[in-house]
Amino acid sequence: MVHVQALPGTPQHCLPLDRIVERACAEAELYQQCGVDGILVENMHDLPYMRGKVGPEIVASMTRVCSEIKHAVKDIPMGIQILAGANVEALAVAHACGAHFVRAEGFVFSHVADEGWMDSCAGELLRYRRSIGAEKVFVLTDIQKKHCSHAVTADLDVCEVAKAAQFFLSDGIILTGQATGSPADALEIAKVKRVVTIPVMVGSGVTEQNVEDYLGADAMIIGSHFKAQGSWCNGIERNRVVSFMERINTLGGNAPPKCGVTS
Repeated sequence: MVHVQALPGTPQHCLPLDRIVERACAEAELYQQCGVDGILVENMHDLPYMRGKVGPEIVASMTRVCSEIKHAVKDIPMGIQILAGANVEALAVAHACGAHFVRAEGFVFSHVADEGWMDSCAGELLRYRRSIGAEKVFVLTDIQKKHCSHAVTADLDVCEVAKAAQFFLSDGIILTGQATGSPADALEIAKVKRVVTIPVMVGSGVTEQNVEDYLGADAMIIGSHFKAQGSWCNGIERNRVVSFMERINTLGGNAPPKCGVTS
């Protein structure tokens, strides 16, 4: 994943936008050189996150960053996530810069996140996608996502939530652990794969050591493992990316086709 440095207007913002763009492009190029299958760009450093929306300064900055990345890394898919739950804004940025997908939170069923109460957004989001002519941008959706309490839907099995997401026209489902870097439940992924026909992806916690547990997934989104000391807030270490991709390549036909998508 390309974790964009803190953007203008956020509490930890300290770098000029040109420097932010330069660093993001360098990370994307490194990933491409190491053979990953796609890039996911996220405003991870914009702590604390807004709930379900961001200002025009974030939309403008992410459009600039993602457009520059798209120009630098032409041959692999690029996706966008804007935290927290700013899915409409992410879709607008993706459409403007030619990205291939967005990662959307809160697509079906409400939950309590770090930022507060999050309502489902499927109806609004897909109508917005249609209204701006962005139907080519896939909407990949987290269900029962990390950093959230799902007590209000505790009576729903993850498979029922997955089926609801598919029914509401999700283009793919993402399953995570409890927090950034926490492993997802491999048995849960297998269960969900049996009840939906859209792609099912792992959204957190994949490492070189546990990757074989997730070979049944359609894709793996990897961020923390590629960073120094396995922490998302650190810089990317080339040797960690290279070693992981070598491991994937040794697995050959057992590996998912988009195993190196990064987040």
